[in-house]
Amino acid sequence: MFLPGIVLVLLGVFKTPVMSHKGERRILNDAAKPVYREVFRAALLGLVVNLVLGVVKLFGGLISGSFALISDAVNSLGDVLTTVAILVALQFAQKPPDANHPYGHTRAEAIAGVNVSLLVVVSALWVAAQAVSRFTLQHDLPPTWTLWIAGANVLIKECLYQFKVRVAERTGSSAIMAHAWDHRADAFSAFAALVGLSIVRFGGNYYVWADEVAALVIVCAIVFSASKLFRESASELMDAQADQDFVQAIRIDALSVSGVLGVETLWVRKSGLEYLADIHLEVDPEITVQEGHAIGHAVRDFLLKRHACLRDVLVHLEPYVGDKSMR
Repeated sequence: MFLPGIVLVLLGVFKTPVMSHKGERRILNDAAKPVYREVFRAALLGLVVNLVLGVVKLFGGLISGSFALISDAVNSLGDVLTTVAILVALQFAQKPPDANHPYGHTRAEAIAGVNVSLLVVVSALWVAAQAVSRFTLQHDLPPTWTLWIAGANVLIKECLYQFKVRVAERTGSSAIMAHAWDHRADAFSAFAALVGLSIVRFGGNYYVWADEVAALVIVCAIVFSASKLFRESASELMDAQADQDFVQAIRIDALSVSGVLGVETLWVRKSGLEYLADIHLEVDPEITVQEGHAIGHAVRDFLLKRHACLRDVLVHLEPYVGDKSMR
């Protein structure tokens, strides 16, 4: 019942109503809906695969006594926890703005990311402590079937990487691209487990320490991945400026709208899977307020249509005082 329950909860992500009444600000760019759906499906596939792999590796590690498999299981189950927390946060993130949250609830994903990353690091450090304590202990050689588990894990993780890279390139989702590279890192971790188990299995009791070494290598990969998630989530919470290529693309598109003579200021910050932009446009100071208002709306509508990942654009008008012939 656990997995179907997760699926039913997460499917609610796409049932949140979108405000569309006249005079109200839209909380979600309609063009982003297909992106959300494809990102959701790709993430859900990764969740199911990681859950199955995590359970198989955990039981395999406990039965065989291989701490490399147990470490890799913690890696996969940590990915499950991360994906569940972020997808559930996305459901909350798409709630309409209210009096206490006029910008909406999109930061829920980043908050979840920070907390989950810390939990994953603590789990990894516990595994590391257990692995170190086993260095001086004698234990049985892992059975041959543990090699099959580790080898299958490498293959599945690499296939997930290839699949999600294609989804990310098709949708432009940085979140799915990050997940793709996480699967590639997991594939290397699984390969470390495979190497460690192979050394112990074919090298005999003299090389039994290789299992613990492989576990520590995997722990390092887990900590690196969790630290990356923490940095990205914390950066989002601190309103870091978006990638300069993306910012420049928005600037160029805004300048292409009739009536826009310059862009004085452009701030773009990540919020969940989307971005919020604040742009100061320079327009002819001789036009009427109504004409300037129309230009601002034209820019906002064009940018939302052009960039599906833009959640909203706040436009401010400035008088153009430069030499128009030089623009």
